[in-house]
Amino acid sequence: MLYRLFGDKNGLLAAVVDSAFQRYLALKRTQKLSDDPVNDLYSAWDAHIAFALKNQAVYRIAYAPALTEVPTGVDEARQLLLVRLVRCAEAGELNTTPDEAAQIMMAACIGVALSLITQPNTFSHPELSHRVRDAVLGEMLVEAPTANRHGDALKSTALQMAALIRAKPTPLTSPEVSMMLQWLGTITSAVSTPAATKSTGNSRSRPRR
Repeated sequence: MLYRLFGDKNGLLAAVVDSAFQRYLALKRTQKLSDDPVNDLYSAWDAHIAFALKNQAVYRIAYAPALTEVPTGVDEARQLLLVRLVRCAEAGELNTTPDEAAQIMMAACIGVALSLITQPNTFSHPELSHRVRDAVLGEMLVEAPTANRHGDALKSTALQMAALIRAKPTPLTSPEVSMMLQWLGTITSAVSTPAATKSTGNSRSRPRR
């Protein structure tokens, strides 16, 4: 019966993961986003860590390298995070693309969660999750403009325009849209910020939930 329903052990484990993740994702799907997309990003990190700590066995299975395919629930969680990052890009708050930001944020958040679950005695600092969250998001988010940060301003503006063009109708034709996105992509790839001007954290003051 089990083999007919799930194929093999990995199929059964993936189904268990999906069942738990669907309860978590049901809340995220119905969650009303605020007027501050950056604050929603902080909330998404905290919610993910809280879910991991509450469902430790399932979480370890979900991100185990032994699974040959990514469970549906895990992939949907990434898609919901991507929606929040696109909103940040549309508001001109990202200094990288939403897809790159999702990869960075997920890698860091999953790493923190697994560290807290598998080695709680080693990773015991009570502010560990918040400190890593603030450092990671501080690198992805646009800071207040200063005289020596014109490169960041140009890059964030180009990313914002690209996100808005993808999300909203424009009077441009399809070839013109493609060309515009290509130009904006060239700008974001060419503009870089010297490491010396980078901030070590997020300049925003965010509530820690």
